[in-house]
Amino acid sequence: MAIRSIARGCGAYLPERIVTNAELAAKVDTTDEWIQARTGIKQRHIAADGQLTSDLAVHAANRAMEMAGVEGKDIDLIVLATATPDHTFPSTATTVQAAIGMSGGAAFDVQAVCSGFIFALATADNFIKAGQCKRALVIGAETFSRILDWEDRTTCVLFGDGAGAIVLEASEGEGPDAQGILSTHLHSDGRFKEMLYVDGGPSSTQTVGHLRMQGREVFKHAVTNLSNVVLEALEANGLEADAIDWLVPHQANQRIISGAARKLKMDTAKVVTTVSSHANTSAASVPLALNVAVQDGRIKFGDLLLLEAMGGGFTWGASLLRW
Repeated sequence: MAIRSIARGCGAYLPERIVTNAELAAKVDTTDEWIQARTGIKQRHIAADGQLTSDLAVHAANRAMEMAGVEGKDIDLIVLATATPDHTFPSTATTVQAAIGMSGGAAFDVQAVCSGFIFALATADNFIKAGQCKRALVIGAETFSRILDWEDRTTCVLFGDGAGAIVLEASEGEGPDAQGILSTHLHSDGRFKEMLYVDGGPSSTQTVGHLRMQGREVFKHAVTNLSNVVLEALEANGLEADAIDWLVPHQANQRIISGAARKLKMDTAKVVTTVSSHANTSAASVPLALNVAVQDGRIKFGDLLLLEAMGGGFTWGASLLRW
C-alpha cells in the first residue's frame, strides 16, 4: 500500500472587523454596485492594529488541530503559505510553531501568493509520501490590508485578511476512492510578473510597497490557467469533471470562478464560493472556503474535492482530495 496524506481536520479564522463596500465608497471613488457587479464582493475582514499574520494563523491552526484531535506536540511539520509575513525573518511558521507548543520537527514558509495554500499542501504531501513526517499542519494566512494602496480603487476593494489551516496525516491508500490527497499539480511563469506584484521589498526598495495589478490581463490568464490545471488533475487520475463533488476555488473574483466553472461545464451548485463575504484573502482563500463548506455540512466524508488557485508570479495549481 502506498502512503497517502489524509485530512484529519480543518479550521479558519477571520478578524473581527468587517469593512463593507459602503464604508470603502466613503473613502475612495467607488460604489457598492460597482464593486459587486465586477467582483461579487460585498464585504471583507480587516486585521486589527497590531494583529499579525501569525496571530491569525495560530487561531486557524488551533481550530484545525481541535477538529483533528491533536495537539502541537503531535505535529512534526508546519508549512505556512503567506505573502505578508510578520517579519523578513524568521519565518511566520516558526512563530506559529512556538505558539502551538510544537518543539520538534520543522516549520517554514512558502510564497506563491494566492496559490500559496496549494503549493504548501503539495509540499507537505510530498514530505509525508517521502516518509519524512507523519503529521503536518498546512496553513494559509494573510494580512493583505497591510500592502494595499487605499487610494487605488481598482485594488483596495478586492482584498481582505484571514487564515485557514488543515491537518494532514500519513495513512495507507490507493486509487481514487481511497481517502486523502490523490494528486497535486503546480505551475509558474515568471514572464507575467508585471501584471500582479508588490512594488517594494527588502532587496529592491527596503520598503514593504503596495500591490499593483493589471486586472483585465490577470482575469484572462486566470480563467485559462485554472481551467487547464483542473483538467490536468482530472486526467492524471482518470476522472471526468462530473466525478467532483465540490470545486473549492481561490476566491479572487466571482466572474473568474464562474468563468472557470463554465469552461469545465460544472454545475455552479457544486462550487464553494465565499468571495462575497471574505473578498480575496490570497493564500488563506482556499482553506477558508474549505472550512466554511465543512462546517455547514456540505462537504462530507468521502466527497471528492478539487482545490485550485492562481496568484502573482504567475503561479497556479490544483489538488484532488478525497475528504
